[in-house]
Amino acid sequence: MLDTNLKAQLKAYLERVKLPFAITASLDDGKSSQEMLDFLQDIVGLTDKITLRTDGTDARRPSFTLARPGEEERIRFAAIPMGHEFTSLVLALLQVGGHPPKIEQELIDQIKGLDGDLRFETYMSLTCHNCPDVVQALNLLAVLNPRIRSVVIDGGLYQQEVESRQVLAVPMVFLNGELFGQGRMEVDEIVKKLDTGSSARDAAKLGAKDAFDVLIVGGGPAGAAAAVYAARKGIRTGLLAERMGGQTMDTMSIENFISVLETDGPKFAAALEQHAKRYEVDIMNLQRATQLQPAGADGLVGVTLDNGATLKSKTVIVSTGARWREVNVPGEKEYRNKGVAYCPHCDGPLFKGKRVAVIGGGNSGVEAAIDLAGIVGHVTLLEFGAELRADAVLVNKLKSLKNVDIHVQAQTTEIIGADGKVNGLIYTDRSSGESRRVELEGVFVQIGLVPNSEWLKGTMELTKHGEIVVDPRGQTSVPGVFAAGDVTTVPFKQIIIATGDGAKAALGAFDHIIRQAVPA
Repeated sequence: MLDTNLKAQLKAYLERVKLPFAITASLDDGKSSQEMLDFLQDIVGLTDKITLRTDGTDARRPSFTLARPGEEERIRFAAIPMGHEFTSLVLALLQVGGHPPKIEQELIDQIKGLDGDLRFETYMSLTCHNCPDVVQALNLLAVLNPRIRSVVIDGGLYQQEVESRQVLAVPMVFLNGELFGQGRMEVDEIVKKLDTGSSARDAAKLGAKDAFDVLIVGGGPAGAAAAVYAARKGIRTGLLAERMGGQTMDTMSIENFISVLETDGPKFAAALEQHAKRYEVDIMNLQRATQLQPAGADGLVGVTLDNGATLKSKTVIVSTGARWREVNVPGEKEYRNKGVAYCPHCDGPLFKGKRVAVIGGGNSGVEAAIDLAGIVGHVTLLEFGAELRADAVLVNKLKSLKNVDIHVQAQTTEIIGADGKVNGLIYTDRSSGESRRVELEGVFVQIGLVPNSEWLKGTMELTKHGEIVVDPRGQTSVPGVFAAGDVTTVPFKQIIIATGDGAKAALGAFDHIIRQAVPA
C-alpha cells in the first residue's frame, strides 16, 4: 500500500512516538479489508512502539482503532486513510503515541474541561481538502479528553451508510447521532461550539483590549498582507478573522502566485497566518464583525462583533473577501448539502456513477465539469450566456468528454427533489423559451462570487453589486477606514492582487495616521 518514499517519511515521523499503543482492526473477507490489513502491516513494520491486532469486533468492517494499553478506544478510522487523510492518520499516530499537539495550552485546558459523553462521526472523502481539518480536530479532542470518541468514515467506502443517512456533502459531522455541522471546521471553532460559555468570556476579553492603530477585519490574503505591512511599521496592529485564510481554505490548487510554483489552499492559508504571527499582530480568530462605527470625538473607529464586544482603532482595514454566489432559485436552499453542492473536489466522490449538473460556464464551472466527468456517470453543464466563457483549452477538453452534455443559453429556474434529496433540475432554453427538465442526483453551483459587505450597508459607499468603493490608496468613503481585496471595486479577483491590495491599504492607513494632528 505504501511506496518506498512514503514509508521513509512515515518512519521518520514515527520516531517521535513516545508511548506504545495498539492498532486493532475489525476485518471481513472483502477486498477492502485485505487492503486495510496490508496498509496497517506496512505501518507497524516501521516502529516497535505500535502493535497490530486483528480481533476487532466493530460492525463497520473494515475499520481500525488506535488505543494505548489500558485505555478505551477513542479514535476509529472506518477508512483506508490515504489521499488528503494520510496526514490525519499520521497526526493521530503521533498524538496517541504521546507527541504533544501544536495548540495553545489555554485551548488544551478548554478541551479537557468539556463535559459529557461526546461521540462524533465524521463522513469524509479521500479527495476532500476541507475534511482533514475536521478529522484532525475531532481526533485531537478524543486524544485529550477521555469522554470523547471520534469515528472517521470514508463515504466512498460506506456508500450504503451514506445513502441511509443522506450524506450528500462532506465533511459532515454527527454528534451522538444528531447532525452537528457540515463543512470545514477547525479545532478552536468546534470547541467554541461545544463550550457554550466561551462567547461571553471572549466578549469580556476582547472588550478590554486597548485601542489599535490599525485594526484589520478579515483574515484572507488581503488581510494577512495588510497585517504584515502594518506591523512592520511598528504600530499596534490587530486582525479580526471569521476564518483565517478566508476563501483560500476552499481552494484546491494554487499555481499562479508568483514565486510559488504550486501549493494548495490550506497550506497557503497556514503560511499567511504564520507570516502574520511572526510580527506582533494580535490575531483574533473566529470573530465576526457585525457593525462599523465611524470615528467619534475620540478619533477612534469602532467595530462591534457578534458576541457584543466593541474594538476601537485609529484606522480600520476591511478585507472580508467574498463567498460563492448562489443561483437563488426555488430548491437551492432546501436541498443544500442534500444534492446541491459548491465544491466538486470535496463532494464529487459522493456522486460516483450518478448524474449531476454544473451551473456555470466560466473557468470554475468548466473545470468542475471536467473533474466530475471522471467520477460521476454523467455531467450536464448549463451556461446562461450564448457560449462558454472558460479558457479555450478547458472548453476543448470538456467537449472531448463523452459523458458530458453542454447547454448554452440555459437559465436554471428550479432545483427539485423528493424524500429530502435532489432528483432533478428545470431550466429554460432562452433561445426558444421552452422549459426543460434534467433528471439527476446532484447540482454543483459555480457562478462566481458575492462580496461579504452586508454588514456595512448604510455605513459607507457600496456599488450596486455590494463592492466597497475605494480610491487608489484603498480609502473608503468613511475617513480612517480602508478596504482591500475581493470585497472592493478593485478588478480581477485574484490572490496575488488581494495581497498587493492589502499591502497598499496598510500603507494608506499608516500614512493617514502620521498625518493626523498631534493633540495639544
